[in-house]
Amino acid sequence: MTLSKSQYIRGLQCHKSLWLYKNKPELRDTPDSAQESLFNTGYQVGDLAKNLFPKGVEIEFDASNFNGMIQKTEEFIANDTKVIYEATFKENDIFAMADILVKNGDAWNIYEVKGSTSVKEYHLNDAAIQWYALSNAIKINRTYIVHINNSYVREGELDIKELFTIEDVTDEVLIRQDDIPLYLSQMDEILQGNMPDIDIGTHCSDPHGCDFWDYCWKHIPRPSVFNLYRMWGSKKFELYYKGIVSYDDIINNNIPLNDTQKLQVEAYQSGTVTINKPIIKEFLDEIQYPINFFDFETFQNAIPRFENQRPYGQIPFQYSLHILHKDGTLEHKEFLGDENSDPRLALIEQMLSDITPIGSIVAYNQSFEIGRIKDLASFAPEYEQELLAFNERFLDLIVPFRQKGYYHPDFNGSFSIKAVLPAMFPGNDELNYKKLGSVQNGGDAMDTFANLHLLKDKSKRDEIRKDLLAYCHLDTLAMVRILEKLYEIAG
Repeated sequence: MTLSKSQYIRGLQCHKSLWLYKNKPELRDTPDSAQESLFNTGYQVGDLAKNLFPKGVEIEFDASNFNGMIQKTEEFIANDTKVIYEATFKENDIFAMADILVKNGDAWNIYEVKGSTSVKEYHLNDAAIQWYALSNAIKINRTYIVHINNSYVREGELDIKELFTIEDVTDEVLIRQDDIPLYLSQMDEILQGNMPDIDIGTHCSDPHGCDFWDYCWKHIPRPSVFNLYRMWGSKKFELYYKGIVSYDDIINNNIPLNDTQKLQVEAYQSGTVTINKPIIKEFLDEIQYPINFFDFETFQNAIPRFENQRPYGQIPFQYSLHILHKDGTLEHKEFLGDENSDPRLALIEQMLSDITPIGSIVAYNQSFEIGRIKDLASFAPEYEQELLAFNERFLDLIVPFRQKGYYHPDFNGSFSIKAVLPAMFPGNDELNYKKLGSVQNGGDAMDTFANLHLLKDKSKRDEIRKDLLAYCHLDTLAMVRILEKLYEIAG
């Protein structure tokens, strides 16, 4: 049996996941845009980190000829090459590629590059299995994790020595060496037999979301105990392991619930909408016309592209603004930045012009918008006073729902706008995110814009920009329709 590093880490997380990966790969879930973006970020960070150790030679990846990659690595080592990128080995039944291998006297230092902002436990396991494999082929001196320094702020040219933090993890890696043969033996035994009988658990998402989720969770009904509002995951699994899975199970076993959870279960059982008009009216009484329905979209880069940008900092690049006047007039304004330049200053200036000088500013989960406005105020101190004045006018449209002023059984324990909207307006294509184009959620918007500058096809870029505008437009139109519905309910 030969395992790659990633397969070994998968096996540490769950033997069943490893067995499925090796024996039933067709059952894997299709990667979503967030996962693809994570992979792309890893590649970009890895390529940039090579500049920490310049003038190295790279082993070209060839999925059809791993033996050729291994042979190339052996040749470079034999020729006393000082720096090798993607050095490839197959030792001790482990296939491993070292991101950066640097000669240090008669030994080698290993540098593994990660796109995260700190060293994680699974990074140590990754480095440990790599040491275990490579130490059979070369003499290793030290091993390091190279990761992003999220306190770095770009000023002028990118400073990669400041962008990256290099941590020596040799001691932690050596501690793990004695356990590796046992783990490998267990994995080998598992792979030789039938699929292991391992139930779902917290390991399904720790440290990574498993890509056999749909297969392993197919027996869970919807809704289930896992949909209960704000219950700890460990508590949900405690109930599950006792056979308490469905809402009927919860009721029949008299499981203690908080008020929102009780409402959630009772609404599903009765199929009726619960309305508390005083709560709705209390919220509506705070609103002042003209009403500015406002929503940001942001992107983030592991590698800062612009001046005064931090790694993974949320950069607003787009907003949608619907303005509802007291006479019922509804107007729409919007901004979408140029993907090739820093959008923040242009966004600030147009936002200050577009939002009315008086009236409420309504957002859904307002803390996000308020936080981004604070960031923008720090970015452009000349506009700080005007920007922060907006934050005093915000009202959060999620409030009457969280306070149980309106609860629909189809909310299923969630008060997000993606849950509220289809429940309140079933079958309404105008308010259906699934009818949109390539951008159907905030994650799509973030990842799409972050990589848009890399797209060479102008017609494709223009199409994506239209999709971005349509998505953000729906976010604020949805708020308009939800508020109108609340006014209607309140009479």
